[in-house]
Amino acid sequence: MKSSRDGLGSEFLARKSDVTRLRQALPVLDDVLIVEDEIPDADRLQATLRVMFGYDLQVRCAQTLGQALDCIIARKPALVLLDDVLKPSDTALQAIPFLRHADYTGPIVVVSGQVTRNHRVKLLAAGATDVIHKDDVDSVRLGEALLRVFSAEPNGQPGDAGTKSQSTESAESGT
Repeated sequence: MKSSRDGLGSEFLARKSDVTRLRQALPVLDDVLIVEDEIPDADRLQATLRVMFGYDLQVRCAQTLGQALDCIIARKPALVLLDDVLKPSDTALQAIPFLRHADYTGPIVVVSGQVTRNHRVKLLAAGATDVIHKDDVDSVRLGEALLRVFSAEPNGQPGDAGTKSQSTESAESGT
């Protein structure tokens, strides 16, 4: 009879294998912008990206909406990971239009500590490409989100064409 410890080891190996397959299914990312005001959360996202894509990926961090806009104007990232609440008073709902007005047309994944079906729909309507919960930031969950984001892209290239409807379908089904 197998112990529960054996099950945990096999689950870990299966998840690790999934991460490798996810990475192969994603386009090559060269630049990601993390917009997060909490340094430990930004570090966690950056470490997760390093596990997934290695150290060849350039990861830039911004703690405010102003810094994020400066980063986007300087060079358009392939992906933006946006915190839902930026202190002292900015939110993703307010920030997304500013990012879009800075001519950023790529995917924006909102990382939120308060994901509800209603809030997800509002974020997607505002221009987010996908929404994940902060507690779900690991290489597998982030990889799944990136697959959703990039799977609807023509030729697997970053952008926002066609991704909103797929994410909205997920939100409406409760997944």
